Amino acid sequence: MSINLLHRHVLEDYISGFETDPNPNHVAVSRRPVIFSVLAHRGQETAVAEALGSAHGVVLRFCSPSEWLLVSRTAGPATVAGILSDIAGASFADQSDGRVLMTISGPSVRNILGKCVAVDLHPEVFAEDYSANMLFCHVAANVARSGPDTFEIIVPRSLAGSAFEELLEMGREHALTRGFSD
Repeated sequence: MSINLLHRHVLEDYISGFETDPNPNHVAVSRRPVIFSVLAHRGQETAVAEALGSAHGVVLRFCSPSEWLLVSRTAGPATVAGILSDIAGASFADQSDGRVLMTISGPSVRNILGKCVAVDLHPEVFAEDYSANMLFCHVAANVARSGPDTFEIIVPRSLAGSAFEELLEMGREHALTRGFSD
């Protein structure tokens, strides 16, 4: 007996039917990103951080001195798990089904996010490739600056709808549009 399971994104009802051509201020939701949490064993933080920093096909997101998120939009979970299994002193877990990745970009991105976070997002303070765990619209999230006017937000799947609705509300005056990125 074969069971055909259809993957339905948790934000499907918030986006489907509302797709438009993206405005300059736009939030794009990734359908199937690969997200792993990585913890360094005691005393191995530096070695694990260096090994993670040299991994190809993944993006490293800082959470704490011994914890990171490893994100990929191109590599599959088996590939990422293979990369991580070669790193001595690290434990990891696939969080792909439990997290949602949103990318917000545009000229008003700091004004929009400024309503959602209590962190200074000025480029001199929150530089490109910088990431941190913080409250985002009352939800624990990892926020990363991935470009001059682009930020990536990773939230728990169970709270993604609430965070997404608040983000859209904060972006309303800036004509924030929404859609799936892939």
